[in-house]
Amino acid sequence: MSEDFAKFIEYLCKESGRLIRSFFGAEDIGLEHKEDATPVTRADREAEALIRAQIEGHFPDHGIIGEEYGSDREDADYVWILDPIDGTQSFVHGVPLFGTLIGLLHEGKPIYGAINQPILGELCLGTPEGTLLNGNPVRVRNTEDWARATMLFTDAVPPSYKKATWKVKMHEAFQGAGIVRTWGDCYGYLMVASGRADVMVDPIMNPWDLLPLIPVIRGAGGIITDLDGNEAEAGSSAVAAVPALHTQVLERLQKAR
Repeated sequence: MSEDFAKFIEYLCKESGRLIRSFFGAEDIGLEHKEDATPVTRADREAEALIRAQIEGHFPDHGIIGEEYGSDREDADYVWILDPIDGTQSFVHGVPLFGTLIGLLHEGKPIYGAINQPILGELCLGTPEGTLLNGNPVRVRNTEDWARATMLFTDAVPPSYKKATWKVKMHEAFQGAGIVRTWGDCYGYLMVASGRADVMVDPIMNPWDLLPLIPVIRGAGGIITDLDGNEAEAGSSAVAAVPALHTQVLERLQKAR
């Protein structure tokens, strides 16, 4: 069954990726803004509808929680978590630092997770056996030296901060690191899992943003928690890091906050 789930997720990523590519860079992507002022496009809605239809056809007893169309059968033993375009701002601006997130929970525990970047052709799949990038095993790197580390964070702001203040705090926390960039949203986690960055921080997360990432990071040997160091599964923020730096990142973030 595990092999079946992995192949099915790869299929979902392939089909949704084909649809998303057809909208990327197009003149009319049906851009609207939700009540919380976040953007949504036809690509978001149509990609989630496509994925949901496939899941319902193959696994009618499974539940689904998605960003665009809400929850169905969320008390089922198996529940799929969907974010059709994580990083819609990047997508809207023609920047390929977004991705499709697909996760699978079994009895509330994340067991599979995928980050699919359909423009660059990168599929990072977290499984119970480990994490794969385009079918090849990947691991986080073994960085121990803060001065050589690459630190990433999403340009999102917690409600208690002004935008400028939060950015200053993040740079304060990462002071002395080798590189600090806002290559954020789900692509930052793909970079950590595939050994191209060392730390990724998100101050605000929804279940569909967070749960699919957990198998990806853990399967690659990384650590993922919330900003306070608690289990990621119940969190509303995220810190993903290589093992040697995770505790130091939490301490620095706590001090900066």
